[in-house]
Amino acid sequence: MLFVNGRQHGAAVNIDAPRMGCLDAEQLAHGRLLGKRVERQWRARITHFQPAMLARLLRAIYLFQLICGALLGSTLAVRLTENGAGSAALLLVPLCSLGLPVLLQFLTIVTLMLRSRSDNAGALWWRALWGEFKAALLIFMLRQPWPHRQRGVQLPSAPSQRQLGQNALPVLLVHGYICNHRVWDDMALALRHAGHPVLRVDLEPLFTSIDNYTATLERSVTTLLDQTKSRQVVLVGHSMGGLAIRAWLRAHGLARVARILTLGTPHQGTHIAKASMTPNGAQMVWQSNWLQALADSEDPAKRALMHIAITAQDNVVYPQAEQVLPGAQVKHFQGIGHLQMCLDRAVIDWVCQQAATLNTPS
Repeated sequence: MLFVNGRQHGAAVNIDAPRMGCLDAEQLAHGRLLGKRVERQWRARITHFQPAMLARLLRAIYLFQLICGALLGSTLAVRLTENGAGSAALLLVPLCSLGLPVLLQFLTIVTLMLRSRSDNAGALWWRALWGEFKAALLIFMLRQPWPHRQRGVQLPSAPSQRQLGQNALPVLLVHGYICNHRVWDDMALALRHAGHPVLRVDLEPLFTSIDNYTATLERSVTTLLDQTKSRQVVLVGHSMGGLAIRAWLRAHGLARVARILTLGTPHQGTHIAKASMTPNGAQMVWQSNWLQALADSEDPAKRALMHIAITAQDNVVYPQAEQVLPGAQVKHFQGIGHLQMCLDRAVIDWVCQQAATLNTPS
C-alpha cells in the first residue's frame, strides 16, 4: 500500500506473498506516477526556497560575527570597568559587535588585493582597494542578505521609459560566484531608466557545475522573451555569470542572442581558484580543462557577439590582462576592483551604451 503525505493510494500490495512473482503492471505504473508526483512536489519546494540560499548563509555568518564581536566587547568592557574605566567602557560592546564584521571584510579585501597586485601597481591600486572595500560592505552586508521578495521581469520604471522600451531589447543579468540578484541593483535601475526590460536571475545551488546553470538561464531567457514579445535578448554576466552564459550558449545556440557582455569574467581562469573545493570553483581554475573545452565549442560567430570588460585592478580574477578571447571585443577599465564592476558608473554607462546600440527603430 502506498502512502503519500499520510494518505492511502492504490490497493495493498503483499510483496511477501509466495505466489506473487512480480507486481501487477497497473500497480507499478500507479506507483511510478505517485513517485514522480512526490518528486515534483519536492523539487517545487526546493526551487521555492533556493533564491534565499545565499541570503540565509550570509545572515548566519554575520549573526555569528556579531555575537563574537559582542562577546569580545563584553570581555573588554568588564576588564576596563574593573580597572576604573567607568560605564563608558560598555560602548565597547556595540562597537566590537558591529566592528568585527567590518574588520573581517576589510582584511579579506586587503588580502585579495595584495595577492592579485601587479608589479607596477600605483595610485590606481589604492583607489581600487578603497572602492572594493566599500563595494563589499554594500553588496555582501547590506544588499545580498536581504533578497527582493517580488522578482520577475522588471519593465522600464516610468511611462515615458516604457514607451522608449518598446524599441529597447530586454536584458538578462547573471551574477557571479557566491552572489545573488542584488549585486545588480544599480545596473538594473540604469537599464530600466534607459528603457530596457530587465530580468535578474539567481544561480543556485551555490556550489555545483556551471553547466547545471544552463537550465536556469534557458527558463529565464524564455520568460524574458515571452513577456516582452522580443526575439532577442542582451545577456550581461559578472564574473562566473559570464561563463554560465557561455555554457548556456554552447547548449542552446545563438539565435536568440543580440549581444553578450561580460564583466570581470575568468575566461582563462584565475589563480585564486586553485584551492577551491567546489565544482564551479574548480572549473574556474587557471586554464582548466573545462574552460578549454568551452573555448573549443565556440566559433567566430559566437565570439563576435561577445564584448568583454576587464579591469587591471581585479582582485579576484587574475592575471587580469589574460582574460580575453580571440574574436571578442575588449573594454579596459582602471582603478576599480572585481565587485565594483557592478557598481561603477563608467561600467554601467558602458553596458547601457552597448545595449542602446541594439535598439530597433520606431
